[in-house]
Amino acid sequence: MGSNCLKVTKYFLFLFNLLFFILGAVILGFGVWILVDKSSFISVLQTSSESLKVGAYILIGVGAVTMLMGFLGCVGAVNEVRCLLGLYITCLLLILLAQVAAGLLIYFQQDALKAEVSIVVRNLIRDYDPHDPDKKSIQDAWDYVQEQLTCCGWIGPQNWTENEILLNTSLTSYPCSCSNVSADGQHKSGFCDYVPNNRTVSVADWPVYTKGCMKNVQSWLQDNLGIILGVCTGVAVIELLGIVLAISLCKNIHREEYSKVPK
Repeated sequence: MGSNCLKVTKYFLFLFNLLFFILGAVILGFGVWILVDKSSFISVLQTSSESLKVGAYILIGVGAVTMLMGFLGCVGAVNEVRCLLGLYITCLLLILLAQVAAGLLIYFQQDALKAEVSIVVRNLIRDYDPHDPDKKSIQDAWDYVQEQLTCCGWIGPQNWTENEILLNTSLTSYPCSCSNVSADGQHKSGFCDYVPNNRTVSVADWPVYTKGCMKNVQSWLQDNLGIILGVCTGVAVIELLGIVLAISLCKNIHREEYSKVPK
């Protein structure tokens, strides 16, 4: 009976750690995605926000350590190595505490991140210059956001009146990515010319989307932060189960070893 219980516990722990390893890879993937993505709004944030970069490196570190612990748990369970299982339980507890702290930090920093996003975007719009090669990647990312979300500016297209280049043209140019006119599937970037009818041009005359990107971007951020928090929560649950199973396996191994001692 004890031998059967030991086998069941061992195989359950192996399966949990296999899943643990996979979820660790997902967390690591999130961190890498934040750092290397150049085609979505993450690109705008990660080149302007130090806190997001730090968060990405934390995710990569947690993901890598989680994968390592999943591997150690699998090896310890299959080979019934008590010292390895003890190390596994200790490290797992530390990782669990770190994840809880990181999760709470992300949850309570959402409002601060939204405020930071607003500042980043406003500065990006104000300094937008299609002829500056150093800013091309981040500007292309924001053009992509405006084009895909069919929006213009942060609060609205009036944000673009803060751009010095557009002011110098007396608003006879407008951001191409804001255009509500079809461009045959081509990616729109830079500024497009608007031909006035011998009168002063205002933002209301531009052929652009009238809604701002703020609500869509904040909703996008909330959804993605929710996914990250959900994955971290799932990993935390598996960690707790792994700790319980590892402790149970250690006890069963001890009983098996004790029962084999000659009396």
